[in-house]
Amino acid sequence: MSKRINILQLEPDAYKAIMVLENYLTNSGIKKTHWELIKIRASQINGCAYCLDMHSREARNHGETEQRIYVLNAWRDTSFFTEEEKAILALTEEVTQISHGGVSDQTYQQAASVLDEHYLAKVIMAITVINAWNRISISTRMEPKRAEA
Repeated sequence: MSKRINILQLEPDAYKAIMVLENYLTNSGIKKTHWELIKIRASQINGCAYCLDMHSREARNHGETEQRIYVLNAWRDTSFFTEEEKAILALTEEVTQISHGGVSDQTYQQAASVLDEHYLAKVIMAITVINAWNRISISTRMEPKRAEA
């Protein structure tokens, strides 16, 4: 792959601006499990290898199981996820694929029925932030480092 720009080096203030929102969300009371599931699922949809690698490792560090990470792209076909998590994952998919018809009333109402308004707002912002990171990573071809065996 050809080398592309490094936005962090070229425009550190832009990176810092996104990090302010990232740090807010990290400290906002959003559950670590929810935050990592959002990051992994959006990154799967967007095909962001860099973010998938990073957030899968972070999720494991926060206690997420390998099994749930492995089946996350087929979450509807398992009983591994709570009703809250299912609502968050459905919302993550629709916000991430917003050009495919937006967020359906059904998905929004399901999320609103299991999350309070403040938490729902945080979830939507979390989905938005990871999609921004995915787009930065993919457009600049950031690659994960290969783990030592």
